Amino acid sequence: MDFQVVVLAGGFSKNLVPLVSKEVPKALLPVANQPVILYVLELLDQNDLKNAIVVVEGESAALLISSWISINFVDRLHVEVIAVPEDVGTAGALRAIDHRLTAKDILVMSGDLVTEIPPGAVAATHRRHDAVVTAMLCPVPVSGLSESGSSSGKDKSKKTNRYNIVSLDPTKQFLLHIAAGAEVDKDVRAQKSILRAVGMMESRSDLIDTHMYAFKRSALQDVLNQKENFQSLRRDVLPYLVRSQLRSELSSNGVQSDENSNGQNGPQDSKIVLSQLLANSSTPNFHEIYALGLAGSAPMRKTHKCCVYVANKSNYCARMNSIQAFTDINRDVVGEASHLSGYTFSAQNNIIHPSAVLGSKTTVGPQCMLGEGSQMGDKSSVKKSVIGRHCRIGSNVKIVNSVVMNHVSIADGCSIQGSIICSNVQIQERAVLKDCQVGAGFVVSAGGEYKGEALAKKEKF
Repeated sequence: MDFQVVVLAGGFSKNLVPLVSKEVPKALLPVANQPVILYVLELLDQNDLKNAIVVVEGESAALLISSWISINFVDRLHVEVIAVPEDVGTAGALRAIDHRLTAKDILVMSGDLVTEIPPGAVAATHRRHDAVVTAMLCPVPVSGLSESGSSSGKDKSKKTNRYNIVSLDPTKQFLLHIAAGAEVDKDVRAQKSILRAVGMMESRSDLIDTHMYAFKRSALQDVLNQKENFQSLRRDVLPYLVRSQLRSELSSNGVQSDENSNGQNGPQDSKIVLSQLLANSSTPNFHEIYALGLAGSAPMRKTHKCCVYVANKSNYCARMNSIQAFTDINRDVVGEASHLSGYTFSAQNNIIHPSAVLGSKTTVGPQCMLGEGSQMGDKSSVKKSVIGRHCRIGSNVKIVNSVVMNHVSIADGCSIQGSIICSNVQIQERAVLKDCQVGAGFVVSAGGEYKGEALAKKEKF
């Protein structure tokens, strides 16, 4: 495809504390007992994209991720892991590797994306329209925007961050307006020039920006260099490109912008310009089109197009960008989106590793996973949960709607519901956890009852 692939893998993400630890940056958090970045790299491999740059925030996180990739993909992909400073944001991460971007077009993917949608679909849309940027938008995932599970008061990520308000042209190919994150709580104001020009546009709030973008490299580098304060692709770069996509045609044909416009012919002229933009979107000489109906007008200055690839509802697509999303994706990948896991499910619609040991009258329900070497005592039950590798679970233990990572010890009589238990945790007898997150290595005292809490050792990253 002649696209250079960049995977933005983040680092020790603050909004995933206490799930992340010194040994487990965001990209290595498990989804169905496999690091989330595996799903992105597998997608690249399956689509014959064999070269990628993985950008990681922080040297220590980069070393951990690089080590894991070199072990698991050494013969399959050529991956270069590059460390950038922490907290630079997605735009800052690309700015930091600007000198490494050499291809005509850049395909940018988030390292926490779990999907089956081929990157080539976004690339093809981008090339077909000769766009400056093409963003992949997806309907909300199978699980929806769940209000249950591990979204406790300690989960500081706002659910509104998962929403965007986007406006598309009637063909659903061009992105005319976008408000992301906190902006959705404000009044939505689309440019009058765009509204007048396109005549009709569809505004939607049921689409997620997946952080899969195709950029024209030259345009991306121009924006990153000119707008040094831009930190986020989703919040800064993409809205800026969308806002500015019509300005050059309007000004070059004597039609002023909304802020300064007092001419009577502006709306009609704008409509002519945009109708030509849309009608000629597939032609190679689009940027040389003249504005029709304007006698003696000079050729338009070059403009740019912002396009979208809207995924089908039947395709799974979600980002692990919050604690709630971590729970949702784990549940989905052993449930309704089980085809993404790469595992073979049993007749009972679950995954129990051959080396796992179950006690008498112990049950593992459908849409569950029990990892390698894990053991469960008598009269215990697991429902809609993922249990990691080499866990020791006692008798009379109930685990529901939860994720338990590796090397966890759960003593007799415990009840765990809607919670995330990180690696090497010890949960002593008869402890009760509901909607909690327990950080790596923590010890939960016997008989303790916790609801909606984050329990973790203090760690400096």
